[in-house]
Amino acid sequence: MTEAWIIDAVRSPRGKGKESGALHNVHPQRILAQVLNALQARNGFDTADVDDVIMGCGAGSGDHSMDIARMAALDAGWSIQAPGVTLNRFCGSGQQAVNFGAAGILAGFQDLVVAGGVESMSRPSPMHVDGFTANNNHLRDQYDMVPQGISADLIATVEGFNREELDQLAVDSQARAARAQAEGRFDRALVPIHHDDGTLALAIDEHPRAGTTLEDLAKLKPSFIGMGGHVVAGRELTIDETARKAYPHIGEINHVHHGGNSSGVVDGASAVLMASPDWAKAHGMKPRAKVTMAAVAGDEPVIMLTAPGPATDLVLRKAGMTLADIDLFEVNEAFAAVLLKWLRHTGADWDKVNVNGGAMALGHPIGATGGMLIGTLVDELERQDKQVGLVTMCTGGGMATATIIERI
Repeated sequence: MTEAWIIDAVRSPRGKGKESGALHNVHPQRILAQVLNALQARNGFDTADVDDVIMGCGAGSGDHSMDIARMAALDAGWSIQAPGVTLNRFCGSGQQAVNFGAAGILAGFQDLVVAGGVESMSRPSPMHVDGFTANNNHLRDQYDMVPQGISADLIATVEGFNREELDQLAVDSQARAARAQAEGRFDRALVPIHHDDGTLALAIDEHPRAGTTLEDLAKLKPSFIGMGGHVVAGRELTIDETARKAYPHIGEINHVHHGGNSSGVVDGASAVLMASPDWAKAHGMKPRAKVTMAAVAGDEPVIMLTAPGPATDLVLRKAGMTLADIDLFEVNEAFAAVLLKWLRHTGADWDKVNVNGGAMALGHPIGATGGMLIGTLVDELERQDKQVGLVTMCTGGGMATATIIERI
């Protein structure tokens, strides 16, 4: 049986997802093209040998449309023989791209794959603006789906999480990210992004707010109270009332999430180089890690963001492992309640989770994040001389992706 080797992983810095952000004026296709070229330059492979460029993207419209994976490979000047495909599993798109790439290699269908993702959230798209409020009435009649911010507050209400404990996770995330930046822990993976005229656009993550305190976060108003009070189009119920139909025992929804304890809106791209052992050996490439197991899980779509726990259980079971076998975890910090729910579900040690900060500090460029987290985990396993890591992240529609990697 073959293995799916991870040869290398790179990413752009995360730029603030607004018009004033450093990457706003760089087209997402160009951001991804520069990341692809950096990966090739570092590893020296012939791009004609690439069996597929598999990229996740949550938007899929506007500047992100028309199979941005293939277009970015062409934009990068790669061989026209290198195909590309773009997929969407919402926030888990980039991780799913890596998982599909690993599956192709393990099946013997492919020998060299580049996988990751891209998202410029500063460039409007329906997903970035209104998310699941855009779903059609027939789906609403079945599931009463609501926007993710309401789902996050619903998790906190159902689980009894208070704002201070959620804010503490956000403060920890900021402190860990600040330490990681100061110690250069991201430097190996980071690819500076340039404007079309060659001038530097961004070289480091610009979203973190070092020195954030609980007192700072206490001043922020909850973000989703107003949204929860909106009447759903074509109905007499507000969004909060719609969510409470599925959880009638909770009473009022406790709105505890805000900009400080939710994932940052950012721009960025990631790319992971994977190969079969035979191809890597024939071309003189040494692996850094391997994909041991991958899984995807579905869960209740109104509360929507609770599937990382079941996905973790599933991928561990498929791998024949337990939580004790995992040295480090990367759990996407979509919202603080998502992370705290996962910690409660698994009982994992917080000191082994997101040790370099997460999306509450660094930001979450939807389709790019999965590839970024896998690269960060490989780097950190090496830095700490640890062996096994697990990545999981919630996605829209009540799903979660999971991947176990091992150093080689």
